[in-house]
Amino acid sequence: MIRLWFKSGAPWVWLNAAAVSACLIMVVGVLGLILVRGAGHFWPSQVVQFSYQEKEGEIRTIIGEHVDTSITPAAMAKSTGYAMADNEDTLVQYLIKAGNRDITGTDFRWILERNIKQQEFPDDLMVIERREWGNFYGRLVAVKENGQTIAEGAQAWPVAQARLDQALTVFKQIAYLEKKEVGAINYSLEQLRLEQKSLQLKNRWDATEEQRISAEKAELEAEYKKYQAQLSELYQQIRRDSLVAKTENGSEVEIPLNKVVRIFQPNTMSLFDKIVHYGVKVIEFLTDEPREANTEGGIFPAIFGTIMMVMMMSVIVTPFGVIAAVYLREYAKQGFLTRLIRISVNNLAGVPSIVYGVFGLGFFVYILGGNIDQLFYPEAAPAPVYGTPGLLWASITLALLTLPVVIVSTEEGLARVPRAIREGSLALGATKLETLWLTVLPMASPAMMTGLILAVARAAGEVAPLMLVGVVKLAPTLPLDGNYPFLHLDRKFMHLGFHIYDVGFQSPNVEAARPLVYATSLLLVLVIVGLNLSAILIRNHLREKYRALEG
Repeated sequence: MIRLWFKSGAPWVWLNAAAVSACLIMVVGVLGLILVRGAGHFWPSQVVQFSYQEKEGEIRTIIGEHVDTSITPAAMAKSTGYAMADNEDTLVQYLIKAGNRDITGTDFRWILERNIKQQEFPDDLMVIERREWGNFYGRLVAVKENGQTIAEGAQAWPVAQARLDQALTVFKQIAYLEKKEVGAINYSLEQLRLEQKSLQLKNRWDATEEQRISAEKAELEAEYKKYQAQLSELYQQIRRDSLVAKTENGSEVEIPLNKVVRIFQPNTMSLFDKIVHYGVKVIEFLTDEPREANTEGGIFPAIFGTIMMVMMMSVIVTPFGVIAAVYLREYAKQGFLTRLIRISVNNLAGVPSIVYGVFGLGFFVYILGGNIDQLFYPEAAPAPVYGTPGLLWASITLALLTLPVVIVSTEEGLARVPRAIREGSLALGATKLETLWLTVLPMASPAMMTGLILAVARAAGEVAPLMLVGVVKLAPTLPLDGNYPFLHLDRKFMHLGFHIYDVGFQSPNVEAARPLVYATSLLLVLVIVGLNLSAILIRNHLREKYRALEG
């Protein structure tokens, strides 16, 4: 009976079902972990005040957020140097985010549960999110204006909130003037410098051109001085106010409001307040720029760079992949050479991605980009324009990496188109090109979209080649802005995959970076799912459109 059962093939069906189920469970488990750790990072945690005994007879106060708990067996704890009592089976430790890194030198610390004498949640404990040095935990003492106390005690909190709102408004004005207005002026001045050098290289620099460029420079410099005066006034305004706060050890520190993002008291927040806070933090994460070595703030430049690179890669890889597949399937003579090309294409799909990155750096960046600079941008020398890693070369490199997937999928789609369709079109008087363009390719378009979906899924998550051909830790400007020609293909960009690598493995503050790794991973998964869903919807629409013809 067992032998017959094996011969029937049923065991292999169950084995495959078990393998697929195990894979699905692991995928769901990983996504669940990323979802819980990533989405939960933005929820405001309560701030705890511990009475902690570090030494015999010495009690100190520790303030912070309870982040994690570690339970270690007694035997293992003893081997690491902890003294354990006979009745202790485990060593329980709490990871506390105590903040105040500029004062204590560290954001996080481990404390022993057995040394905690008391823990409470006072309403007056506050959290200050700062642009530098991470969070501050303590109590608000007073608010100062130009060094003079204007509110303290119970009156300090509403005044601090009002002054912070004013400071944030001024900060946004400063950021707008510096990045948009002053940035546009600096860009125009640089373009004028390059234009002057180009005219000099072409021996076309004369008094007329000199007068024109000097007039344009004078106009831009006048605008620059006007904005500088506005910025100087705004900087004086934003540096006016400061907070006086008390730390856990009782010392007082003064924190300028221009270094503060927000202040809140989580122990007094209602559920609605926490939901609002959570929404604001998520929006900030999606729309702001990173700060604090990418461990704080948002990741909008990485989102923008990832989506733009994938879209450019799709535009490049689709026509080349389709043309190659059409030639191999419809025009090339089927023989040894064609089979060899197909084998080579299939093998290219298994080449490690870093090899494509090295090829892109050597050929696209140094050879192609260097020659473009010599031919079209000699005035920029010795600074490279296209002879350096950038968005264009990253997109082309990933298009080359995903080209085999598109070719194979498109060929399979072309092979599934019934021969009768082609013969019927030719019999009605259509040429081969018309048959291909108006009949065969539309019916094979779902397979093309399948190839594009696979290409997008792989390209969006690639990191290794991008490290060589354009991605950076922090991009000063986006590849798309308001300066002509608006889309700057030569600029470097940020990428979600590289951002995860950088935050997770290159951050000097590992504990602070860990939640952002989960949050960014979750966002990368959502971006890939969103891009794929868009392509799947288009593919399903095309499949339904041409289903009748296939039948």
